[in-house]
Amino acid sequence: MDQIDNFHRAAALKTPTGLGEEAVKDISAAATALLADVFALYIKTKNFHWHMSGPNFRSYHLLLDAHGEELFAITDPLAERVRKLGGTTLRSIGDIARQQRIADNDAEYVHPHEMLAELREDNGVVIAKMRALHELCDEYRDVATASLLENWIDQGEMRVWFLFETLRSTNG
Repeated sequence: MDQIDNFHRAAALKTPTGLGEEAVKDISAAATALLADVFALYIKTKNFHWHMSGPNFRSYHLLLDAHGEELFAITDPLAERVRKLGGTTLRSIGDIARQQRIADNDAEYVHPHEMLAELREDNGVVIAKMRALHELCDEYRDVATASLLENWIDQGEMRVWFLFETLRSTNG
């Protein structure tokens, strides 16, 4: 009876798709790991936004707020894309913590320039993960997921650029 119940529960979440089982499994797993990274980067960005201080407070605070909004805007479309493919995605904060590849920063105090540098590096990591997922999508001919990623990669490159230029202007 338990096997039948488990089968029906799994079937209830199985969305029909034009992609093969292997594609659904591989793309869903990679996209869910990316989603965990995006959530981790979003929280880190908001952490630094909330704890920003110093003479450039207003500019940095507003910059990180905008970056946080961009990151959060990725989460729902990415999770829904996994479901459209027929996969399952994150279910909890614990699930995010188990899958994230972006390190948390729980330090009591982080210098503003260190915050910006850390976010620049982390955004670069997320972009690299997006590119890797894009390659996987190309392999399986999943053009819809690849199309979403292209826009998010562009946004990520913009975040890295802004963080890079902001740091360069503070270092002379």
